[in-house]
Amino acid sequence: MDIATAFGIVVGFFLVVGAILMGGAVDFFVNIPGLMIVLGGTFAAICVTCPLSEIWQAIQAAIKVFRNRKLSANEVVNTMVRIAEISRKEGLLALENVHTENAILKKACQLIADNADPTMISNSLRIEINSMKRRHLTSQEVFKKMSSYAPAFGMIGTLIGLIQMLARLDDPQSIGPAMAVALITTFYGAFLSNMLFLPLAGKLKSRSLQETLHLEIIFEGARSILENNNPRIVYETLSSFVAPSERRHER
Repeated sequence: MDIATAFGIVVGFFLVVGAILMGGAVDFFVNIPGLMIVLGGTFAAICVTCPLSEIWQAIQAAIKVFRNRKLSANEVVNTMVRIAEISRKEGLLALENVHTENAILKKACQLIADNADPTMISNSLRIEINSMKRRHLTSQEVFKKMSSYAPAFGMIGTLIGLIQMLARLDDPQSIGPAMAVALITTFYGAFLSNMLFLPLAGKLKSRSLQETLHLEIIFEGARSILENNNPRIVYETLSSFVAPSERRHER
């Protein structure tokens, strides 16, 4: 589980809700019509903008942000070095038995074990990397668009509230509460945009850059193994992806 993501969202909600509680009158911040306008409007707008398959893909990516443990570049480098050691000691065919949850690493090992043409392996891995980048960009764009729609629907809710308030100017006592209700939708839109949608889009971008780095390491590692480099040379090649202060060789 990614502790930083869960911590950030929980603390953000806690601080905002805590500030509301300290000011009293919590019921002023609960408005069902306002939620319908902002949440319902944002969801409707994103459905018009994007296919349902892309929305579902973005939701799944957001769930993975909370679940998946962050893998360091050093760990990926060491994995490729261990694979190089297996290749050198037991032959390329032994890579067929490498067990990993990374589908692209498994594919690279399988292609090497099958003694596939190096150019074909390079092209295949490069296509995988580009395809992954495209999928991740789609999920980021869904949340970026939602972050722009939410404040817009908050403003629409405010305008609706102001119109309703002006229609009851003959009752001065209703103006104050009506104005508060009108502004609450702006609060909902700004809160959802800045506390949920934009941070999720940013986290997905960060994860995408990280996974791209990992796949580049796998790509270069597979190429080094194909050139029959020894594990030490594979490590020296791949360690360039890691910051100098973090470089080490766990063999």
